[in-house]
Amino acid sequence: MQQSGTASSTREVRKVAISGLLGTTLEFYDFLLYGTLAALVFDKLFFPDLSPIVGTIAAFGTFTAGYLARPLGGILFGHFGDRMGRKSMLLLTMTMMGTASFLIGLLPTYATIGVWAPILLTVLRTVQGIAIGGEWGGAVLMTAEHSGTRRRGFWSSFTVMGAPLGSLLSTVVVMVVVALPEDDFLAWGWRVPFLFSIVLLGVGMFVRLRVAESPVFAQAMRQSADKPARRRIPLVEILRRPRNLVLTTGIGLGPLVIQALWSTFLITYAVRAGHAESFVLLGLAVGSALQLFALPAVAAVSDRVGRRPTMLAGALATIAMAFPLFWMIDSGSGVWLMVALVLGRSVLQPLTYAPWPAVMAESFGTENRYTGASLGYQLSSMIGGGFAPLIAASLLAAGGGETTYVALFLMGASVATAVAVWLIRETRHVDLAGDPAGTPATRAVR
Repeated sequence: MQQSGTASSTREVRKVAISGLLGTTLEFYDFLLYGTLAALVFDKLFFPDLSPIVGTIAAFGTFTAGYLARPLGGILFGHFGDRMGRKSMLLLTMTMMGTASFLIGLLPTYATIGVWAPILLTVLRTVQGIAIGGEWGGAVLMTAEHSGTRRRGFWSSFTVMGAPLGSLLSTVVVMVVVALPEDDFLAWGWRVPFLFSIVLLGVGMFVRLRVAESPVFAQAMRQSADKPARRRIPLVEILRRPRNLVLTTGIGLGPLVIQALWSTFLITYAVRAGHAESFVLLGLAVGSALQLFALPAVAAVSDRVGRRPTMLAGALATIAMAFPLFWMIDSGSGVWLMVALVLGRSVLQPLTYAPWPAVMAESFGTENRYTGASLGYQLSSMIGGGFAPLIAASLLAAGGGETTYVALFLMGASVATAVAVWLIRETRHVDLAGDPAGTPATRAVR
């Protein structure tokens, strides 16, 4: 299939891709920063009356609250993004995310306002979840709908590069403030990374205001104006034909469980296993830096060989490596810890994560694509990512401190991904100006 007639120039696609990268970098910096500090300090600041283990679970509970809010954000911003346009919703999600994070940096602790501190923390975390619920899908679609078919996977991967870049940035900033004396870190140092969000917000808004609306969406609106008809609610349309939503959601379970475990759970676990906190953070930073190169490389491969074989290879490799990854961490060796962190984050996750945005865009029609992509991603995030730290912490306790059950959990999520990939057919040649949801591209393989 040739380039779609709605594809933008390479220069415009590049600008939109960078805008998506900056937007999701801000979103994931704020979102993953919360998870890192929840693992390191929030139990002391916001849940001081609880035991260390229960306090950690409570801190991860507020982390999960953000994930629970993400599908709501996907539905809300998806609806208006499919009705009013992609760009306006993305400006709003970025503003909400940056503002909520800045306010967390100003939030009084339990010692100052008592129970209101964790309540306000949870409210702001929920606002973050709603914002990121609308950001990812919209940013992916803006890039995919500006691109033609030939390099759609590659350009779409710029948006998901915001996850490792935001994680890298948050990890580096946390490493700086963690180096402060403990009293200074607990008193004010932990606030600095959140307050820094306002700078990222300014840069992101500057770039995003200068990108054009999606040409595919603009064409669809012109056609609707020429042939006025009663438009159904996007969510209703998605649920009338739920197969694509179920499969695209299932694909994300494996890579998002890895992302959640390698961003939050492993910080606490590796430190308790005897590794230095600074070295664990360094390993996460190295893994995130390498992932910035792995994601576009894997996505480019999926443009050539297909989305399905690339993602299936990643799911099967994760199943095979689930136990060895935890054995490396449990070995007590700093070298093996680094290998495990880099392998999980820079090799296994990109194989399924990098082609996934393009698959999302290719699996829904233009008039409900924002809703479908956002809801599918956020359901995966809530199920696979939001509950993963809590599930892993609970499984670790149930296993008496052994990681056997945690490894089985990772394997189970990857099996779900493999099954979903097997059931969805190849989508890389789909024309986004058509109706992918109604084509044979998403029927089950026989």
